[in-house]
Amino acid sequence: MASISSDEIISIIKARIEDFDVITKDRETGTVTYVGDGVVNAYGLDKVMYNEIVLFDSGVKGMVQDIRQDSVGCVLFGSDKGIREGSHVRRTMRRAGVPVGEGFLGRVINALGEPIDGLGDIKEEDYRPVEEPAPGIIDRQPVAAPMETGILSIDSMFPIGRGQRELIIGDRQTGKTSIATDTIINQKGKDVICIYVAIGQKASSVAKLVNTLKNNGAMDYTIVVSSTASDPAPLQYIAPYAGTAMGEYFMHQGKDVLIVYDDLSKHAVAYRAISLLLERSPGREAYPGDVFYLHSRLLERSSRLSEKLGGGSMTALPIIETQDGDVSAYIPTNVISITDGQIFLESSLFFEGQRPAVNVGLSVSRVGGAAQAKAMKKAAGSIRIDLAQYREMEIFTQFASDLDDNTKSLLANGKALMELLKQPVSHPLSLAQQVVVLVLSTNKYFSDVEDVNEFRWKLLEYFDEKQSDIMDEINNTKELSDELSERILKEANAFKENNA
Repeated sequence: MASISSDEIISIIKARIEDFDVITKDRETGTVTYVGDGVVNAYGLDKVMYNEIVLFDSGVKGMVQDIRQDSVGCVLFGSDKGIREGSHVRRTMRRAGVPVGEGFLGRVINALGEPIDGLGDIKEEDYRPVEEPAPGIIDRQPVAAPMETGILSIDSMFPIGRGQRELIIGDRQTGKTSIATDTIINQKGKDVICIYVAIGQKASSVAKLVNTLKNNGAMDYTIVVSSTASDPAPLQYIAPYAGTAMGEYFMHQGKDVLIVYDDLSKHAVAYRAISLLLERSPGREAYPGDVFYLHSRLLERSSRLSEKLGGGSMTALPIIETQDGDVSAYIPTNVISITDGQIFLESSLFFEGQRPAVNVGLSVSRVGGAAQAKAMKKAAGSIRIDLAQYREMEIFTQFASDLDDNTKSLLANGKALMELLKQPVSHPLSLAQQVVVLVLSTNKYFSDVEDVNEFRWKLLEYFDEKQSDIMDEINNTKELSDELSERILKEANAFKENNA
């Protein structure tokens, strides 16, 4: 056998090495150094990204929330029982995100986009990161189209526009969720996709809400993202961002989206828990210094996109719970400064039976008439001033015995107006119904009616059935001419004579 020289052996090895094509994937792996209370510290993940999903030996997913010089802090999306010091954690190279698509409509899902309603798997069409930059000024257009709630006191005095962020604020049990639910129900047939994000709510409350939406035929165009009080803080933290990512999928298709965050007070508390466990410095009321940024980067993503980007919109209704009506607390003032107005619900009004308990003085819409239908703008007229005068006069005259006719008329009209603003839950009014009520109220039509509430519903039923041409004209044209106002008054007077 011929001997092979060492030079030949070296040349063969070199050729083999040059021809050898290996594909290596950098699956960076780290080691857990601390685990507890749903938070994990690990070292070895030198190239990991902020908000990246990491996978632990136990199969539990986590999200990188803290990047330090020699270690990273992760929050867990599940139980930490199978994770201990020395356990391995590896990168997934994927930012935290959720699956999105048309298939999610009508479903109840968790913060990770997984179905929890027992109706089977959901076919996803895309995957969107939960954190996305908000549209820039050039990419937005002014808010000009109305997002009608169907609630007379809101649509007439504090109109909400498509792309607006209107805060619903008030104490516990004052009807905040009911306003959001009624707004979702009112979008039926208006080509608006609704997303309801439950943060830290009781599972029974979410089930009740889903049932209400089903009974009113609203689940067909609604997605419910549920992160209940029993879920870990990281899931409660990520839930509103997940809901927003789903909304952005539809918004970038040129569709209109309504998203409700119920509620951001609990979201801030979940974030505070995570931050303190990650050993971030506590500041005012033990919240970390970036708690303002937490909500601003969430709410700034709601906007009305320019026509170049499809003209879609996302309208946000964040909910904040106050303690004893204190709107000057830390989280309420933060969110008030981010949003375009607030609907303030007052406990005393609620307990007096004025529901929805909207405080006319402290509520405001910074978009206002720009997002109001012309018919509503004209019909609403001086309703806020009339109400303010009535409340002021009521206080001054409660001890007076002898009143002049002008004051009596003002009080009677104000009292009737307060009754008209009472509205049952899950009973939104159409634009035409609201306009008819406001036109008649402006003309002091209800001042001499004994049971204003009952009479109002009978009158609207009459207009819907016998005067449908008037209602159709208002709903279709969104306009209110002087001739139409006179006709409404004439027909209403005829109805009153026949039902006296």
